[in-house]
Amino acid sequence: MPASSATGTLPRVSAAALCLAVSWIHVQDQGGFPGDKTPGYVGVGYYLLEAAGVLCAVLLLAGHRERINRIGWLLAVGIALGPLVGFVLSRGPGLPDYADDKGNWTEPLGLISVAVEGVLLVAALAFLFAGTRRPVIAAEARRAKEFAGR
Repeated sequence: MPASSATGTLPRVSAAALCLAVSWIHVQDQGGFPGDKTPGYVGVGYYLLEAAGVLCAVLLLAGHRERINRIGWLLAVGIALGPLVGFVLSRGPGLPDYADDKGNWTEPLGLISVAVEGVLLVAALAFLFAGTRRPVIAAEARRAKEFAGR
């Protein structure tokens, strides 16, 4: 397959780098590792996101099999979408017992995080949908060919 396909090396390496960037940004935001984010559920969320980012990068880099590749892309959507939702909730209405970032829409690290997660989300969705569209298009082309042959 060409390098631009969902299983190509360049998209997978790029997405893996973005996943690692999301993890790194959140390690920096919590003050290093193990970090100090309170309340506890926010700290646990950071740890889960950071671990998921590393796992996703590994899956995408090892994703020469279609199933592993698809799992990697699906996980990349979650890695992008989760912190984006957390960004909006923590700065907008706020989270229970967490007011550190309420109204802080222009925090530089937060804006960098949103940009990285936005690019990752668009890329992951694009490759997931490209992977599901290809079989449909092939099936339609096959049917059209069969119909024309009648």
